[in-house]
Amino acid sequence: MDCELIVGGAGYVGSHVNKYLAGRGHQTVVYDNLVYGHRDFVRWGDFVEGDLADLETLRSCFRRYPIRSVMHFGAFAYVGESVSDPGKYYQNNVANTLNLLSVTREFGVRFFIFSSSCAVYGVPREIPLTETHPTDPINPYGRTKRIIEMALEDYARAYGIRYVNLRYFNAAGADPEAEIGEWHDPETHLIPLVLEAALGRREDVKIFGTDYETADGTCIRDYIHVMDLAAAHALALEMLIRGGGSDTFNLGNGKGFSVRQVIDAARRVTGKDIPSREAPRRDGDPPVLVGSSDKARRVLGWEARYDDLETIVETAWRWQQVLESRR
Repeated sequence: MDCELIVGGAGYVGSHVNKYLAGRGHQTVVYDNLVYGHRDFVRWGDFVEGDLADLETLRSCFRRYPIRSVMHFGAFAYVGESVSDPGKYYQNNVANTLNLLSVTREFGVRFFIFSSSCAVYGVPREIPLTETHPTDPINPYGRTKRIIEMALEDYARAYGIRYVNLRYFNAAGADPEAEIGEWHDPETHLIPLVLEAALGRREDVKIFGTDYETADGTCIRDYIHVMDLAAAHALALEMLIRGGGSDTFNLGNGKGFSVRQVIDAARRVTGKDIPSREAPRRDGDPPVLVGSSDKARRVLGWEARYDDLETIVETAWRWQQVLESRR
């Protein structure tokens, strides 16, 4: 039976996609070097430990399994680190992805689904962001994502690979059954940081900037539940299998929530008085970042099921309590 190769499937989004695909009857193989991923997140399908820089291990994986599609989640994703160490990001996110594309071609695999990012847009010129918004990334992380998107366009024309780029907004939440969830080291995402403060693992939550032109002065972001992301990957794959053409889609819930709204939602969900502390703005943070997913709804038939902020926070809280119980 054909299988789907999930590169980076031991990480946050990849592991949720793996669970979702397995639940829909797909055979899966996870390929991960475990630099940021977690071996115990690979609870479905087979696992191959390997790095994309290691072409022989990668080729042996393709020889061993009847791979039908490649889903690529193996990028480094810390924006600040990409600024301070761009070489690390260009090597992994660009050079290693080109290795993956080379082997994908070599073995005649036709379907490629790429985990991209709203970071390709740069500073928004209009809200909500649509797929036709100009791409002008402002940091190396966003540039590496855009470079691979452009490479895929060229590979599709020259080699017949069909691809889907999925541009995420702020991935959030966790598996509702709390088997897997968000577990980064270091953690930089707002919702887990807030919940760590609720658990007493950090003193408070920093609010970076309180003087933006928003209703409460704090930044507004579009939080998309990780299982909704997983569903979109399955729908994109099914579209390609049915003969659909290459395409690019935003994935967000179309709603914006401010930093203060997230903290307040976490207080309601956890019943804890979560301390916060105001801090200066961070360079490069736009006041509002909200995307339109109308195209994904129209073309893929995708809908965000977990679009309520408290529901998203509740699933993340359940997972944080699982993590806490392991300590």
